[in-house]
Amino acid sequence: QVEVVESGGGLVQPGGSLRLSCTISGDIFSIGVMGWYRQTPGKQRELVAMFTEHGETNYRDSVKGRFTISRDSAKIAMYLQMNSLKPEDTAVYYCKADVKESFDTDYFEYWGQGTQVTVSS
Repeated sequence: QVEVVESGGGLVQPGGSLRLSCTISGDIFSIGVMGWYRQTPGKQRELVAMFTEHGETNYRDSVKGRFTISRDSAKIAMYLQMNSLKPEDTAVYYCKADVKESFDTDYFEYWGQGTQVTVSS
């Protein structure tokens, strides 16, 4: 069993900052791709930022220069520092990790329950 839990969402004024956290626990042999996604009502979930399997970072264009993804060396915690927030950043933010639970299993996607970020004055 693997559990992914996000925290750190909330209400912030435009121009403000928030830091989201994601913890991954359980039966973990290896963690591959990790990322932050967001979703608003009626729209598809979209990638915000991610670590590739090689440890490179990718960001969607609209958050480049404002958001920073990071993680601890053991990859069991991941963060999203969000600065200069805009109303269009309002969404439920999800953490996703591809986890291999043992040496002889494949990687499976695990998602957190999401944390609400609201940017409004």
